[in-house]
Amino acid sequence: MPSRRTEKAAEAIREVVSMAILTELQDPRVRGVTVTHVEVSADLRYAKVHVSVMGDENRQKLTLRGLQSAAGFLQAKVAKGIDIRYTPKLSFHLDQGVKHSIAVAKILREVLPPKAEADSDESTSEPVDHPSNNESSP
Repeated sequence: MPSRRTEKAAEAIREVVSMAILTELQDPRVRGVTVTHVEVSADLRYAKVHVSVMGDENRQKLTLRGLQSAAGFLQAKVAKGIDIRYTPKLSFHLDQGVKHSIAVAKILREVLPPKAEADSDESTSEPVDHPSNNESSP
């Protein structure tokens, strides 16, 4: 279980790296990148930066190569942005979470009945009036 210290460091690294990618990185290979989360080792010397990249598989590979080549620049930004004894060595990994969630949603749409039919079945039943206890009887 990660300690509070490593969680705080991971969140700080995520913020610095994502802002640097968004505003300062000039590499044309790195476009449409979202930093999803960061895993930091217990000694804070290594950080795995998980990114989500919009586009096909070739675009994702190209973007990862661009991020790996910019790792030194991003590490310098982390060193300036947060105050820790050692600057963690950054490695970038593709986060497949979004891709998996889209695949699961597609499977669920194929398996489950269409929502329009389920809604029309519910709307055909008539509402039942229940007298409340606060009403006075005539």
